[in-house]
Amino acid sequence: MTAVHVPGTPVIEDGRLVSTSPASGAEVGRLPVATEADVLATVERARAAGGWWAGLGFTGRRERLLRWRSRIAHRMEELAELTHAEGGKPLGDAVVEILTALEHIDWAARNARRVLGPRRVRSRLILAEFTGHLEYQPYGVVGVIGPWNYPVFTPIGSAGYALAAGNAVVFKPSEYTPAVGQWLVDCFAEVVPEQPVLTAVHGLGDVGAALCRSGVAKVAFTGSTATAKKVMAACAESLTPVLLEAGGKDALIVDADADLDAAAEACVWGALTNAGQTCIGIERVYAVDQVFDAFVEKVVTKAGRLTVGPDDADIGPITMPSQLDVIRRHIDDAVARGGRAVLGGPDAVQPPYVHPTVLVDVPEDSAAVREETFGPTLTVTRVRHVDEAVERANSLPYGLGGAVFGRERAVAVARRLRSGMASINSTLTFAGMSTLPFGGVGDSGFGRIHGEDGLREFGRAKAITRRRARSLLPAMTFERTPADVARLVKVAKLRYGRGR
Repeated sequence: MTAVHVPGTPVIEDGRLVSTSPASGAEVGRLPVATEADVLATVERARAAGGWWAGLGFTGRRERLLRWRSRIAHRMEELAELTHAEGGKPLGDAVVEILTALEHIDWAARNARRVLGPRRVRSRLILAEFTGHLEYQPYGVVGVIGPWNYPVFTPIGSAGYALAAGNAVVFKPSEYTPAVGQWLVDCFAEVVPEQPVLTAVHGLGDVGAALCRSGVAKVAFTGSTATAKKVMAACAESLTPVLLEAGGKDALIVDADADLDAAAEACVWGALTNAGQTCIGIERVYAVDQVFDAFVEKVVTKAGRLTVGPDDADIGPITMPSQLDVIRRHIDDAVARGGRAVLGGPDAVQPPYVHPTVLVDVPEDSAAVREETFGPTLTVTRVRHVDEAVERANSLPYGLGGAVFGRERAVAVARRLRSGMASINSTLTFAGMSTLPFGGVGDSGFGRIHGEDGLREFGRAKAITRRRARSLLPAMTFERTPADVARLVKVAKLRYGRGR
């Protein structure tokens, strides 16, 4: 029996996962669905491949990862077209996403040895006769469960760093963007044909659960907070460590001395790019009273110019059709409770699209303020001062990113945000900076991808000590004498007995 396709909703037909465009319903990809046995077999093959990959050393892996980067760069128009077709993302946004992913592959490949390679660590007085050594050894096989909203950039933020650290990767792409995920895997296989170092398993949530229980050494997940908890529970059964990048409800604070034109431009981008389907997207704004009216006017003007549609528009379709109901509920609830739509509103939801919507006077306990919307909507709230803005921004259990516009107090305010990341006089920029870690706190998860912290997430710290001389202060031995103990006490008082 052939299933009826709701455009954009994945279905399984004859053991294959069928991916369709959320805009047109046209079929984009048809991938074999992995059974639990398939997942186990894939992980087993990856385990053997991981040993070979680790044996290449940092130099060998760097050379192959840079070839992968180059291959993607030369074919980025092809990948952008596929990303546009499968997820609805505008081509320009897809190109920016791919460019950012290329930067992360490049940085991870070039810096893995410096960050993870063996190095000597200084010893201290009590064990001065020993040298210390530290290195980060690969886990073996890392499972990566990717999202659909950034199907290139986000999984590469985990997979690229895991590969640079010497691990094999089994990748479970979102069922909404499996063709993009398979494209990345196939492209990697073109430059690393020797072993299945990067492989994919396809299917619905049960395949992700099977990957968590498959014996992988670590799981890196990106998705909703609710699913992150399920992933963590499944991994807890075998004490498999996890890295979780979950939901967000990021806030932008606009201070009295902000450049309002720049703030409005960055706000519109941060809130509405990718149709608002961004975990670090700006969903809330807190603007101080002095600039509130002028800021809202500028945001409405800029957002009102954006086009919505399937091809060359600024805003494409909502990728996951079920999210349309969430967006509609949030807008309706906000308006019903006294909020005003100064742009868009309830009529903005026109499946599969949602037109830009800006809401003001929305109660702080409404769904539009407290729950992740994941659509091209924005609430803007008037506050008396930045202290109130910080308090409101930090009032939710989420803590992914955030932004501050201002001059004199901007850095201090950004530091006070309860979030893993913050940008000053910009939005979302920390995601593209390969030298910085990316991740959240609270309901937004834990662990970090990107930067040095991201590389270390995919290597086990291995500490080694080596004796280099006879012990002058023998402590860790049954051969110590009462005189040795007396000398230890004397040294301890001289070394540590002072108050500074």
